[in-house]
Amino acid sequence: MVIWSHVGLAALWGGLLALERRAFLQAMISRPLVAATGMGLLLNDPQSGLAVGMVLELFHLGSANLGAALPENDTVAATGAAAAACGLAGGTGLSTPAMWSLAIVFFVGLGQAGRFLDRELERYASRLAAKALVSAEQGDLARAVRQNLWGMWPVFVVFAAVTALCAIVGFLLSPVVSALPLRVARGLAWAYPAMASVAAAIAARGSHARNAALYAGMAAAAVVAVVAVYVASGGHL
Repeated sequence: MVIWSHVGLAALWGGLLALERRAFLQAMISRPLVAATGMGLLLNDPQSGLAVGMVLELFHLGSANLGAALPENDTVAATGAAAAACGLAGGTGLSTPAMWSLAIVFFVGLGQAGRFLDRELERYASRLAAKALVSAEQGDLARAVRQNLWGMWPVFVVFAAVTALCAIVGFLLSPVVSALPLRVARGLAWAYPAMASVAAAIAARGSHARNAALYAGMAAAAVVAVVAVYVASGGHL
């Protein structure tokens, strides 16, 4: 069953963070760790938000918006995957590593889709900015402000809709995930620390430090070791 209030909250958070990332404030709230954890808090499942956010933060740690080069949109990947993970839990907050793995695998590709949307929206905003400049030169400042604001609204609407769709998909797939055989569920659960170790290695490798390769291997090994100790002490994935 889809909880539409959660879908609405997911859409609002996703749209606001898209604005924060591009046009307003830019206080790093849109980073994957913060964005996904905030989504989890809003949807009553902070554990899912934090788990998804940690992996995607490491995965996108080296990305930066430099000049005309647009990186993958890590914000929409984080909000979409976190919303889906919370939806897979059925709105109960009782999430599992298997759900986190599925959400990350299904929606990490939103980063590339988000980059495409960023380019299209940038073209639209550039046209409006040119019109606003003409209006300002003609002395119509009120119209220039309105045109600049109209350039921001599509960003909110588009990314809010994408995030809402991810939440809906999560809710719709929740019964299917709950009915997975135990072996499949445990395999997906073990995939989560594997993805975390790979993301940690990517983050260390992307640091361009002198011993980056060594740090990458150590980071991956540390994640695996922590998980192994946790399971050996009686924990379950």
